[in-house]
Amino acid sequence: MRKTGKIYGYARVSTIRQNEDRQLQALEAAGVASENAFIDKQSGKDFERERYKALLDKLRPNDVLYIKSIDRLGRNYREILVQWQLLTKELGVDVVVLDMPLLDTRRGKDLLGTFISDVVLQILSFVAENERANIRQRQREGIDAARSRGVKFGRPRRELPDNFKEIAAMQRAGFITEVDAAKKCGLPLSTYRDRARRI
Repeated sequence: MRKTGKIYGYARVSTIRQNEDRQLQALEAAGVASENAFIDKQSGKDFERERYKALLDKLRPNDVLYIKSIDRLGRNYREILVQWQLLTKELGVDVVVLDMPLLDTRRGKDLLGTFISDVVLQILSFVAENERANIRQRQREGIDAARSRGVKFGRPRRELPDNFKEIAAMQRAGFITEVDAAKKCGLPLSTYRDRARRI
């Protein structure tokens, strides 16, 4: 029987505002000690993540890595497959995806078990990336629809003082500096420069 090494867990949320507690609770229930849980708070579009890289440095053959769901590993279909190969084949680590029992490399070490695991992984990775593309498409459509209704995005433009043109003309003529002109208008220097350039 194959000897089991250390147990690790990996969790990821897309932004620092999102909460990883649900993932950490699932990892803890699976037996992952808090000091062996690695958490990244950034997008899953690629694997340039500080804590994920630190995890790879720790992993040794026969270790077990728990992940709540495949999209927590990443959202790029091809890169998920590359990382799966790195973890299971090159590093010799077992990977357990808690939300998908078929993705548990401790089971079915024979050819059929490996085949089933690889097929399920490819399907789920494709679904994860496809959903990411769908989200982007829905966001684009929502923004386009809002713009067509006259919705403006970004910060509202600052109102200019009534004497803005006169102050800008004085500054262009060299009577006052840009800094003085911005102060007289009650605007940040960068905003003053931008608006003065437009008139």
